[in-house]
Amino acid sequence: MTSSPTRSPLRRLTARGRDEAHRVASPLELFFDLCFVVAIAQAGVALVHAVAEGHAGEGILNYAMVFFAIWWAWMNFTWFASAYDNDDALYRVVTLVQMAGVLVLAAGVSRAFEDHEFLAVWLGYVIMRLALIAQWLRVARSSEGAERTMALRYAGGVLLCQVGWLGLLVLPEGGRGWVFLVMAVVEMCVPPFAERDHPTSWHPHHIAERYGLFTIIVLGETIAAATVAVKSGIDENDALDELLPIAAGGLLIIFAAWWIYFVVPIHGRLRSNKQAFLWGYGHYLVFASAAAIGAGLEVAVEQAVGKAHISTLAASAAVTLPTSLYLLTVWLLHSRYFKVGIAQQLVLPVTGLLVICCTFLGDWAVFAAGVVAALAVVTGTTLTARMAARTAARERAGGDWGREGHEGHDS
Repeated sequence: MTSSPTRSPLRRLTARGRDEAHRVASPLELFFDLCFVVAIAQAGVALVHAVAEGHAGEGILNYAMVFFAIWWAWMNFTWFASAYDNDDALYRVVTLVQMAGVLVLAAGVSRAFEDHEFLAVWLGYVIMRLALIAQWLRVARSSEGAERTMALRYAGGVLLCQVGWLGLLVLPEGGRGWVFLVMAVVEMCVPPFAERDHPTSWHPHHIAERYGLFTIIVLGETIAAATVAVKSGIDENDALDELLPIAAGGLLIIFAAWWIYFVVPIHGRLRSNKQAFLWGYGHYLVFASAAAIGAGLEVAVEQAVGKAHISTLAASAAVTLPTSLYLLTVWLLHSRYFKVGIAQQLVLPVTGLLVICCTFLGDWAVFAAGVVAALAVVTGTTLTARMAARTAARERAGGDWGREGHEGHDS
């Protein structure tokens, strides 16, 4: 939906139709996504530093917490916009405020990792969530009955959760992991609770496109981070021979990750809230693992040039483990619904296992993982093509048999 000079700058925030034709992502949504690139990049840099310094466990925990904040804020906006984007002046202003909150959160990522100081992250989250509450209150004002109740539940639930996140600031450091775990579960319970009597009218094709675009953004950030790392390694250490296998393997992994995600049209499966919630929530692992692949490639580069204080095995695992998680999660959320027969179903799970096995191949681990991921694409494409050919042959045979029977009947 785009604004017109003849339309009022302020309009009622009413639901859009789920069957609306030609629904695509708006320029404002694309602009919104770009702000998240900054936050994802900051989280990736902090993860690289933690793993390279030998603090992988602590770094992964902090990464999981910060990435949840990034992903959840993006997801809340995306599903709200799919149902209620009226693109008036106030909607745009409130969305821009949310974008400012993202940038504040991004600015606090490094302190959250290094000093366990979550004030800036929490403040950025406050800005984003208060803006979202304002949007839901607009919906409540423009609606009545069950829809109004749903909007008020959302506004109240988001506000209570934001109060709960204060625990990250006031509780001792040892209890913050539990605060995150509890609050993450509470946050994910808000949408099912709010929509139990009246579901929002999100658009299946629009939602699938928005998730696909964010996947591309995350993979693009992964390519950018890996490219910068390889360039730095070559410029500072003249280590082309050591870095070429990592660069080639990383590129194959990212290309395969793109291919595997977009090979199936998932929007046809998003028919109900139950399906959509499971699919949408599961993308936390898709996005987080895709971004972590880029961080892992940076770690592998730093280890190869002697800048990371970890073993080759640990550096390889920084790439292979998130790659395997990505493959398995995409299979669970997407691919398995479109696979026919045990051979097709086993391609991605087996690939995920083989990628983990590549961890133990030393300096060639990343390259081997990339080759395995690429072979998974080739295998899946070949199996699909053979099945399509067999189906076409059966249809032709059936048609020929039908014509012969008809001709015999006529004679």
